[in-house]
Amino acid sequence: AASDVYKRQIAGWVHRRRDHGGLVFIDLRDRSGLVQTVFDPEASGDAFALGEEVRPEWVLRITGTVRDRPEGTVNPNMDTGEIELEATALTVLSRAQTPPFPLDDRGGEVSSELRLKHRYLDLRRKRQTDFLAARAQIGSTMRRHLEAQGFVDIETPTLISSTPEGARDYLVPSRVHPGSFYALPQSPQLFKQLLMIGGQDRYYQFARCYRDEDLRADRQPEFTQVDVEASFVEEEDVFAVIEPCVAELIETWRGEAVAQPFQRMPYAEAMSRFGSDKPDLRNPLELVDVTAEGAALGFKPFEMAAEGGGMIKVLVGPGAASFSRKEIDGLENEAKGMGAPGLAWAKIGEEKPTGPIARFLTGEAGEAFLAKIGAKVGD
Repeated sequence: AASDVYKRQIAGWVHRRRDHGGLVFIDLRDRSGLVQTVFDPEASGDAFALGEEVRPEWVLRITGTVRDRPEGTVNPNMDTGEIELEATALTVLSRAQTPPFPLDDRGGEVSSELRLKHRYLDLRRKRQTDFLAARAQIGSTMRRHLEAQGFVDIETPTLISSTPEGARDYLVPSRVHPGSFYALPQSPQLFKQLLMIGGQDRYYQFARCYRDEDLRADRQPEFTQVDVEASFVEEEDVFAVIEPCVAELIETWRGEAVAQPFQRMPYAEAMSRFGSDKPDLRNPLELVDVTAEGAALGFKPFEMAAEGGGMIKVLVGPGAASFSRKEIDGLENEAKGMGAPGLAWAKIGEEKPTGPIARFLTGEAGEAFLAKIGAKVGD
């Protein structure tokens, strides 16, 4: 239904210009991708001379005829790699200075400081464009899933009274009431509870949250969370809503099948096997409980731990016998930094163990200890 003029007219930024002696090629870019345009003296007329002048990031409007690329010039790595636009007219909408860093895929890694200083340019890069598009589409997937489950998108206020949550509030002074302040929400917690009381039994929101905290891995001053609340539900009902949504996201965006229901791990098991309540199951290293075997070695710290009601656990590092003393000292410093008095270690050699506790790993008690932890030569 589009007009012929519309089909033949494109506009965007100059991604790359190539002069092939008698022909000029310009890859024009917008957020949907790239398209190759061709200028030759005969078909392009005055546009050819102007095409020779353009430089990266100039903004152009090009009119021409869409055609198949000549045989042997198809680019399978481009979405538009089978066609090109033979230009008949060119309008320069805006000239550009040389960018402070390359915006094509040849630019390599650019420092964060430089990218953020020129964020409007950084957003033109394909990597950033793809991030923004993926974020929007992921949000659409989640919205469709939640709305199919009967959840209603409800927007809650952002200028509120200060609430007793875990972080400091950002404060906004009130012009109408001098000396009084609004707080920006750390989360919609109170509002969604009020919504449940009000009979809105299934609510969700892509909520903007604010916390006046120093930057940490899990603390950003401003972030978006998918906030969900439901009435008359138990723990399993929440799993039944969220797990299929997460599975769909992973299958759609990573192309990986996800088994449902998700694997469950009780807190006690997680702490016993990994020493963490949020273990990364990609990590093959697990703690092994050797309280009984360790107490029988004759190593005083182990004996005292067992007698005091504590536990003895071992972490086996496959192939870690190759670690240098410097690397092991680094691990010991890590342990001390976490409050341990030191690090008890041994390398399993072909003939016998070596290291600070090696002499305790001999005889029947030592053999039982090594068998329990499954240590092999080279560990």
